[in-house]
Amino acid sequence: MSNKHIEVKQVAGFIGAEISGVDLSRPLHDDAVKEIRQALLKWKVVFFRGQNIDHAAQVAFTARFGEVTYAHPHEDEPIEGFSEILPIDRSRYERRNGLRRSSYESRWHTDVTAVVNPPAASILRAVNVPSFGGDTQWTNLVAAYEGLSAPLRSLADGLKAEHRFNARLNLPSNSKIAQRIAANPLVSIHPVVRVHPETGERALYVNPGFTSHILDVSRQESDLLLELFFNQITKPAYTTRFRWNNGDIAFWDNRATSHLAPQDLDHLEVERVLYRTTITGDVPVGPDGFRSQVVEGEAFNSQLPTVLKNQSDKLEAEPVLS
Repeated sequence: MSNKHIEVKQVAGFIGAEISGVDLSRPLHDDAVKEIRQALLKWKVVFFRGQNIDHAAQVAFTARFGEVTYAHPHEDEPIEGFSEILPIDRSRYERRNGLRRSSYESRWHTDVTAVVNPPAASILRAVNVPSFGGDTQWTNLVAAYEGLSAPLRSLADGLKAEHRFNARLNLPSNSKIAQRIAANPLVSIHPVVRVHPETGERALYVNPGFTSHILDVSRQESDLLLELFFNQITKPAYTTRFRWNNGDIAFWDNRATSHLAPQDLDHLEVERVLYRTTITGDVPVGPDGFRSQVVEGEAFNSQLPTVLKNQSDKLEAEPVLS
């Protein structure tokens, strides 16, 4: 087992730390897991350089921090033998969905907030990244909330918002991904401010990728409030930017961060390939005790989503024509 001294080095003012002195290809001591968790809770996203682990080791590392989820609610062709892993691969995504994107959401977003229990955390491993560009950014939603004035924090504390796939994006209805989302709609109502279940911190829990509108206000009021909140969570002061190398790993607290995929992929000489795992999350709770509610869809965990299972069962039941 790895017994090295773990060093945590802060990388930005409000968010991010680099962890060294740990070998993720080997089983971790409980003390190491505890130290990594403490760093994650404090810095919201932590980075490990040059680990060069495989699929099995990534899943094993993820499992030390909670139940590993299925790859993604809309992932109907998971990696054989590793249904927990979601490839972040633009060429693969384009072949499957007919759109030139790397993954399901390329704007600022918190992973899978369309479900009632969004992942607690995400782990992303770089396998093939360019020598320049392709950076990912993260923002601290706790710092964003605390940066609001007291009257705005009080207002936000009592608000609820709808989160859904394809929110504010309007994918072509005939695209494969739009059809997949329509076949498995996921919609939830979350508090605009989420109380972190481990730290008790309050986070501004909205994101441009999945938040469609705020409830119980007019559409104009919702649009203006979301513009204000989106501007707040994406202020550069609350962010950190990570320059990837092959073998690097990012591990973020999905309850307290949003992140932004690279915006310069068309200018790069290499097609980026990374692999993501996520940890089953709990149902968000607001400052007033409101618990997130399902509108459509089911909770997200280690099980194959029902819609995908039904599709698989149907394909297996269909006769093969000779």
